Amino acid sequence: MTVLGMTAVIAAAVLIGTILQRVTGTGVGLVVAPVLSLLLGPAFGVLVTNMTTFVSGCLIMIAVWSHVSWRRFWLIMPASVLGAIPGAWVVGQLSAGWLSIIVGAIVVFALAVTVALPRLPHLPGRSAGLTAGLIGGFFNTTSGVAAPVMVIYSRVSRWDQRSFAATLQPIFMTMGAVSVIAKLAMGSVEVNGQAGPPLGWLFPLIVATVIAGILLGTQLAKRVPIPTARALAMTLAGLGGAGAIIRGTLDVMA
Repeated sequence: MTVLGMTAVIAAAVLIGTILQRVTGTGVGLVVAPVLSLLLGPAFGVLVTNMTTFVSGCLIMIAVWSHVSWRRFWLIMPASVLGAIPGAWVVGQLSAGWLSIIVGAIVVFALAVTVALPRLPHLPGRSAGLTAGLIGGFFNTTSGVAAPVMVIYSRVSRWDQRSFAATLQPIFMTMGAVSVIAKLAMGSVEVNGQAGPPLGWLFPLIVATVIAGILLGTQLAKRVPIPTARALAMTLAGLGGAGAIIRGTLDVMA
């Protein structure tokens, strides 16, 4: 695929993911991580996904600020920082093939668990939030996908959907920043010499696409039922995760 073609696919994935995130609270990591892993390689693709979730979380947070539960945010975030450290180490140790398999497997498994789980027991204590932050930080750093972990936590804590969707935005923003910093600081990802569009102009494109996605998502949120948007996000994520597994398997067997 040409650089122009890769850029178009990346922009489309970011646009769709941002629209879904604006409508449902999640979507960027689920949709973008598998696509970018296939196009740019798992390590660099997830790094760019982390950058994208930082931008989308920051900008969407402004629109939903009044509904953010900062008490929940400060419960989850310190644990997610701790989870990002071993995640960054794992990224630096694995080959591209195995990392691609892990990225795809995390996406598919997390989606399956989220969809298949029955009504979960009520766990109102702090331990559930700390555990979600720790696992979410690890998953976000290795695969770019923390949303299913947060969805499970919202179910066991009986978190109101409106507050949950709003609070996810600063959570994703901070997780994205921490993941990028941890991986760059530990030298887990090589930024220079990567295939595809140069990061210097790919990042501004992502920012512009996220803004467009937020504007479109704000309008669609008034018309599209949340279950429909969530089902679309999970379908796209499942396809992308399966593709990442297949690519990684082929790389390992080569």
